[in-house]
Amino acid sequence: MALKITDECINCDVCEPVCPNQAIFQGIEIYQIDPARCTECVGHFEHAQCVEVCPVNCIPLDPDYAETPEQLQEKYRRLTGGDA
Repeated sequence: MALKITDECINCDVCEPVCPNQAIFQGIEIYQIDPARCTECVGHFEHAQCVEVCPVNCIPLDPDYAETPEQLQEKYRRLTGGDA
């Protein structure tokens, strides 16, 4: 499942640089996550890095983009060409 940033975002700028897939970008008002690039850090880290660093806990799972761990792993492979 991709993650999403809610409107509780305070634009603190800590999530964007920790995303290994460059899935996070500055939107019109708050940061946003591109679900096509978000793997919840599968293949890179044990835990989603944006969730770990967010000071206001505004990055939940996005129910509109439900994915299994296997699908997230496959997305990681497509994005990186990696085998992890």
